Amino acid sequence: MACVSAVALQGRDQLPHAGRIVVKVGSSSLTTPDGHLDPQRLAAVVDVLAARRAAGTQVVLVSSGAIAAGIGPLGLPARPRDLATQQAAASVGQGLLVADYERAFAAHGLTVAQVLLTAEDTWRRGRYRNAHRALTRLLDLGVVPIINENDAVATDEIRFGDNDRLAALVSHLVHADALALLTDVDALYTGPPSRPGSRRIAEVRAPGELDGVDVTARGSAVGTGGMVTKIESVAIATQSGIPVVLTSAAQAADAFAGEDVGTWFAATGRRRSIRLLWLAHAARTRGRLVLDDGAVRAVVERRTSLLPAGVTAVEGAFEAGDPVELVDAAGGVVARGLVAYGSDEVPQLLGHSTGDLRDTLGPGYDRELVHRDDLVLVRRRR
Repeated sequence: MACVSAVALQGRDQLPHAGRIVVKVGSSSLTTPDGHLDPQRLAAVVDVLAARRAAGTQVVLVSSGAIAAGIGPLGLPARPRDLATQQAAASVGQGLLVADYERAFAAHGLTVAQVLLTAEDTWRRGRYRNAHRALTRLLDLGVVPIINENDAVATDEIRFGDNDRLAALVSHLVHADALALLTDVDALYTGPPSRPGSRRIAEVRAPGELDGVDVTARGSAVGTGGMVTKIESVAIATQSGIPVVLTSAAQAADAFAGEDVGTWFAATGRRRSIRLLWLAHAARTRGRLVLDDGAVRAVVERRTSLLPAGVTAVEGAFEAGDPVELVDAAGGVVARGLVAYGSDEVPQLLGHSTGDLRDTLGPGYDRELVHRDDLVLVRRRR
């Protein structure tokens, strides 16, 4: 199949015309209530994706379920909470998961490829280019890539945190026309779906439309994410020009056909740097820089770099190149950025101009604390 060009989808009715979509399916859509992988539920998802593939759409599947698939074989009573046991369960379950996918897709004459990623693969330039090239070639060859986070080696510091964020970043990486999040609820509701009076939200055109919507309900026992992480992943995709449809696996076929099911999130921005997307939504910050009022205005309103003169305090331990939060005097986060100095160097820089630092400490100390190209503003949900 030839490489496709991105299509600007203006509404859900245009989804059948997408040339390339990323589909994320959650653990709860693939497993039994007691946590075991359910081949029949997995095959039902594959049937829908194969039909979409037969209609001419390239499909990238981001699948949860590796840890859940390992719960039963390891004799665990529930999803493990500690990282080491999660890694062990993922190592056992990943092979079982992909084997079932291979059988299910083979029934439709399709070949699959397993691709395991860590967060660094989506924002470090070299790894990003390698991942993009490999995935694009797989799609051109007619293969369905099946992507999961590399849970067996990912640490707390470098992991995505859940496959919702991973799917959003992958949709950017492969230049997808749309992202589909398949979960255990059929749409986003104004409150928990079980709460009387909650109603389905059919479409969201701007982030402000979600203010006041209760998305705090917990996810299933076999997954890592709830609706909060899905809304965060929606922001990653839509702010980068990629619309999202959120619905249940049972309604996936109708959603791909452009029917009025689930919730459609319209694209709200243009494609942006994958590194900045990761920094804004997926990076785990290592410290904080406290800004004075003038520095806050410069960063937020004028979009300038952060200079040492505008910083009043430093918190946490970090190295040069680590992500940090930029906060105002009251502790409110206004931005995130990649800091140019380690936390042991920053205190001696505070309050000084770059010219003073060059004169007193020497060349190299006259650079920005956080360069504007390594800085993203943060919008907090109310």
